[in-house]
This record gives sequence, C-alpha cells and structure tokens, in this order.
Amino acid sequence: MSGPASGFLLVRVGERRVGLQLAHVVEVTHLSDVHPVPVVETAVRGLIAVHGRMVPLVHLGSLLDHKSCPPGSGTIGVVVILTGRRVCLEVDDAEVLVREPVLPVPPGEALPWAVGVARYGDGLVPLLDLAALSSRFTEAAVT
Repeated sequence: MSGPASGFLLVRVGERRVGLQLAHVVEVTHLSDVHPVPVVETAVRGLIAVHGRMVPLVHLGSLLDHKSCPPGSGTIGVVVILTGRRVCLEVDDAEVLVREPVLPVPPGEALPWAVGVARYGDGLVPLLDLAALSSRFTEAAVT
C-alpha cells in the first residue's frame, strides 16, 4: 500500500459544495437508522451503525454554519477519521473525486474552514481543512 490518498471527495450539502481530503475518508455509505443521543453540539444527529460499530453522525452543513440541523436528513454519509476516531458526516450527495492542485483561498473570500480551493467546472470549490475542524468534531463526537 502506498502513501495517503491525495485529492478530495466533492460533497454537496444543500446548495453548497466542498471537498473532503481523501486521506481522511474511509468510505461513503447510505445512512441507516439514526439513534438519537443527548448531545451538546447541535450538528450531531446521533449515532449510526457502520459495520457493527456505532459512529457519531454529524450534519456537515450545520457544523460549518454553527446552526441546528435542518429538518429532514441527508441520505449519504461520508465516514472520516479525525483525531483517531471515526465520525460520519451527513451530506446530500458525494459527487466526484477532485484531483486538481490546491490553490490558495482568493483574497477577500470568507472561507474560515478551507485549506484552499480547487477548480471544478467553471468555479472554485473550498477544500475543507479537516484537521482544523477536528476540534469541532471532537466536541461533537459522542464519547
């Protein structure tokens, strides 16, 4: 097995598209039953079973916007590993692998969670800095 995968998985949450570093992505799965649990972080939906293991389910859009989860739920989960633990990110779609070079965030753009951007189609997609988000994931993760 070679080094960590390079590139990003382009995901969609509502109308927003962002990239997740492939080095952190374990798998993409359809969401199963969500088991609610008491949590402080409003982005956490609960726990889901992934291959017999209970994993926190975090709504990605809510996590990025610091808002409560919208009614209804996405149908796709992207399981990532952050700070040594698995977390499932709830998204509406996992669209495509992006293997474009990482470009700096353009001046004046407000993308606090972006490590950079990549060209996709005729625009730019923010590439999430999952390491920087890990503190929010740690807060959101159910112990």
